Amino acid sequence: MFDLVGEQARVEHIGGLPLLALSHANPRGWQFTLKHIGDRVTAAIGLVVISPLFLTLMVLVRLSSPGPIFFGQPRIGRDGRVFQCLKFRSMRAPRESDTDFELNTGSAPGGIEGDDRRTGVGKIMRATSMDELPQLINVIKGEMSLVGPRPERPEFVELFESHIRRYGDRHRVKAGVTGWAQVHGLRGQTSIADRAEWDNYYIENWSLALDLKILLLTVPAVLRRAE
Repeated sequence: MFDLVGEQARVEHIGGLPLLALSHANPRGWQFTLKHIGDRVTAAIGLVVISPLFLTLMVLVRLSSPGPIFFGQPRIGRDGRVFQCLKFRSMRAPRESDTDFELNTGSAPGGIEGDDRRTGVGKIMRATSMDELPQLINVIKGEMSLVGPRPERPEFVELFESHIRRYGDRHRVKAGVTGWAQVHGLRGQTSIADRAEWDNYYIENWSLALDLKILLLTVPAVLRRAE
């Protein structure tokens, strides 16, 4: 029952008998259609507003080290579909002397994995989450939402689905640029089980007001230093 009872559950009475009425979020309903349309419009406007910063970061990344400006990584989105999640490239190319990375048991991948290969501008972008700004392009393309569960790499999704209860339920909705788990400190190499629990809570209790709340909470969350 704890997996089903959300904040919008209520008690109704029929013939004097109290019944627990449960709300149900339908990711394929008209409410989510409006959400996705609003996401794309807002992301397009946001990209225009921050275009001076966006273009400046493009130039700085190009000058920081050899390599492309954007870094695309396969991630799992809605209904298990794979898409290229975009970021500004924040790291130099790997060298033969770099050590291999091993993920801590029970933690999600993220942060600095292995040797610190971040460039100077990359460290600033990672600390302020500005490397995530190209994901507005993913939102405009309809691959992501402004708010939703953060997407994960295919190889880790397969692992987590076999070990974490209800992990796959997060793929009922589009992945988000920010999310309920992230604004509560679950970023980087933190518990994936906790992330799944917070993500599923978001889906079951979704509303436009909750999306707005998460977007507002993202500002102080970004200001807190992150790797």
